Amino acid sequence: MIKLGIAGVCGKMGRRIFKLAQHDKDFEINLALEKKGIPEIGRELGKLKISSSPDGLFLVDVFIDFTTPEATESNLDYVARYKKAVVLGTTGMNDAQLKKVEEISKIVPVVFSPNMSVGVNVLFSILPEIAARLGPDYNIEIVEAHHKVKKDSPSGTAKKLGEVLTGATGKEITIHSVRLGDIVGDHTIIFCGNSERIEIKHQAHSRDLFALGALKAAKWIAGKPAGLYSMKDVLKQKA
Repeated sequence: MIKLGIAGVCGKMGRRIFKLAQHDKDFEINLALEKKGIPEIGRELGKLKISSSPDGLFLVDVFIDFTTPEATESNLDYVARYKKAVVLGTTGMNDAQLKKVEEISKIVPVVFSPNMSVGVNVLFSILPEIAARLGPDYNIEIVEAHHKVKKDSPSGTAKKLGEVLTGATGKEITIHSVRLGDIVGDHTIIFCGNSERIEIKHQAHSRDLFALGALKAAKWIAGKPAGLYSMKDVLKQKA
């Protein structure tokens, strides 16, 4: 059984990861972490009390963090101190914070991906071939839409899609961002040539999509050597 720690358990993603892990016989949740100062600290969540102390990491095997860049940066210090595997889905990190993720991965195993869904990671793999087959006469742009309280823009997923396509074409890809209502996550890649247009769209219907991907990654990374891994690595074999 994998001893699990979850950051941001009162947030939208943290709540779903916690709930789904509760019903998975492969996990025992030993840390429910939240930032200091929120009223939920000390309240019971399942068999645990919500904690504001990252020192609780000594009780876990794998730590899942889908929080904010600032919170993740702080949590990574404790991940390194206690040498715990980490599944990281935080987006919007700056260059210094991304560099820290790389440095931590020399000490502990890290699965880091802006999107943990199977479908999006398939897109990361196949889009370069599509772009290559269509050739330079096709223009490419990305439209992404998320809920109105999402802080980072463009989304981490859209940035990664853009990076993948830039690598395949040598061209910068324009990204358009929409922030409306309660949209979980939509990403549309548009290839437009003379007299025709191809649109490839991924829609997330529920945050469970990302939560289940994170739990799959947690099962996969348990016991792995230090290194920086992606969902591509996770999906190569069964968790």
